[in-house]
Amino acid sequence: MIFSDEDLYEAVKHYLPEAEEYVKSHGGKIELLGVKDGIVYIELAGACGGCSMSLLTTKMVVQKILRGYIHPELNVLNIDKTGENTLPEDVYIPKEDIKKGFMEKIKEKLKG
Repeated sequence: MIFSDEDLYEAVKHYLPEAEEYVKSHGGKIELLGVKDGIVYIELAGACGGCSMSLLTTKMVVQKILRGYIHPELNVLNIDKTGENTLPEDVYIPKEDIKKGFMEKIKEKLKG
């Protein structure tokens, strides 16, 4: 993929509401956690957080929509409570998107 993490983050931020429409219809929401090496890290929250269908929602809804808008090889990973899905310590997050409380949540995700 030829995008920088910064460019990819901005594109995902722009198109993520398209995918979130579906998630909201099921009582959930999507939080963009960051981007690293062409992988988009999200968290499904609300009714979708911890749902047994969250992997399917991530891949067949969120990833499919973002691939259609941005790049066909884009990968999306839902950071959940399992040890296999972890957020890289050096994930890209723009300074203007770092809000009060957001970094504490990221640090919690890094702990696994």
